[in-house]
Amino acid sequence: MRPLFHPAIEDVRPEAILHALADPSRAAIFAKIMRAGCVEACSAVSAVGDRVIPKSSLSNHFKVLREAGLIRSERHGVEVRNHSRWTEVEARFPGLLAGIINAYASDIASDVRAAKTAASQ
Repeated sequence: MRPLFHPAIEDVRPEAILHALADPSRAAIFAKIMRAGCVEACSAVSAVGDRVIPKSSLSNHFKVLREAGLIRSERHGVEVRNHSRWTEVEARFPGLLAGIINAYASDIASDVRAAKTAASQ
């Protein structure tokens, strides 16, 4: 089996991080991995909001996150454990990840407020 590619933290580029997290699904997957610390089952992150991400798309999302330096994936038998590299990336680019994740959180909060307002009218 081919080894998984993980860039050294010195090789992680901000444009790769921005590209990886530009996709809302990938940002949600990364946020779930970050909160959990380690995700062993893909099914734990396959639901984003009310939709389920197909397995083929999910593997591509993990690959993009891994190659951007945001997660570390380790094979253990037939499963792959995914760990956040938040601490390493935060040390290299202070505030970058927090800013991106917080921007998504505020967008979601705005969408929820708008939906509640529309529903009450």
